[in-house]
Amino acid sequence: MFNYDNAFSRNIGWVTEREQAVLKSKRIAIAGAGGVGGEHVVTLARLGIEQFNISDFDEFEVHNFNRQAGAFMSTVGKPKCETMEAIVKDINPEANIKSFNDGIFEHNVDAFLEGVDVYVDSLDFFALEARKCLFKKCEEKRIPIITVAPLGMGAAYLCFMPGAMSFEEYFRFNDVQTENEQLVKFLIGLSPAMLQREYLVDPSKADFKAQKGPSLSLSVKLCAGIAAANTIKILLGRGDVIAAPRAIHFDAYKNKLVETNLRRGNRGLMQRIKFKVASNIVLK
Repeated sequence: MFNYDNAFSRNIGWVTEREQAVLKSKRIAIAGAGGVGGEHVVTLARLGIEQFNISDFDEFEVHNFNRQAGAFMSTVGKPKCETMEAIVKDINPEANIKSFNDGIFEHNVDAFLEGVDVYVDSLDFFALEARKCLFKKCEEKRIPIITVAPLGMGAAYLCFMPGAMSFEEYFRFNDVQTENEQLVKFLIGLSPAMLQREYLVDPSKADFKAQKGPSLSLSVKLCAGIAAANTIKILLGRGDVIAAPRAIHFDAYKNKLVETNLRRGNRGLMQRIKFKVASNIVLK
């Protein structure tokens, strides 16, 4: 029979029994249940968090096999939310999961964020409108936002904390006109160091206009670990959380860690230069 204390007893030592009880009581929202989203929910569930709001309108396909936690031959054609809910409940039968199978929009974003302690962003890179909607609502509701992007063989971490620099002050989406330009702003803000750029062996596979790019399972798993560690720090109040304008990019292939500090967000001189360079490459 399932027993919560026994199931997560090996967490004790890195967290106290009291802290484990705190984690059990918290609710995490994760929009996107595929690549990073699937790994996020599994990693957090194994930490003993048992309350989740998850969202995804998609179904698993064979091309998801290289990186998505819920992608198996047995789940091809099955809804991602339904699959990940089953996986979490296989880990913790007492888990409380609210699934939003149609995606997140203005009409349901409040319900998605109801009672949420931390939002872990797992939307597809190109889902810009849904991301802006969620980030804005989180800001209004004073919900911390963690986003960790799988880039090459590394992970780029960015966090927005209540009362600190906002997502618009950081990314400066309103400074440009088109969605593609806003996506470039998102790219250079999420990954100011761009550590992955040097070892992309086939640039043609990173097709910005087709909204398609290469990905690896190892980077997705790195993202889940980094997001979970910072989620623990936020939920348990364990010291300094690196948050915007600061960000971190760790690249396992290059064995390199870079911390950035964009005090003016994407309006800073170097970021404006990167925007022009990146736009010429990806929007040509």
